[in-house]
Amino acid sequence: MSSFLKSLLDPKKNPLAAMHMNSVSKRLRRYGLRYDDLYDPLYDLDVKEALNRLPREIVDARNQRLKRALDLSLKHEYLPEDLQKMQTPFRSYLQDMLALVKKERAEREALGALPLYERTIP
Repeated sequence: MSSFLKSLLDPKKNPLAAMHMNSVSKRLRRYGLRYDDLYDPLYDLDVKEALNRLPREIVDARNQRLKRALDLSLKHEYLPEDLQKMQTPFRSYLQDMLALVKKERAEREALGALPLYERTIP
């Protein structure tokens, strides 16, 4: 990415990016989610592989957050204010493993090896 584009997306340098980050943070806190919870393993097979490689406790915590968010959404409610303040929406747990999986996939493609996983249509 160019340095100009990086500076546009950096919330420390761009006030509009900071406003967007605060808005997303507020929405995620309402339901007790983290930003990494929004990645869909059915849409991107790299995300599915990264989740498979993570420890079971982290994946279980992710599933609990998603269940709680779905329950709150169906009830048209939000988390209580005291619980919203404790949330850490941008604390990442998936990005490092996802970067590793993408790097491995790109390396396999560069070497001409078969992919580790493919989407199959039944």
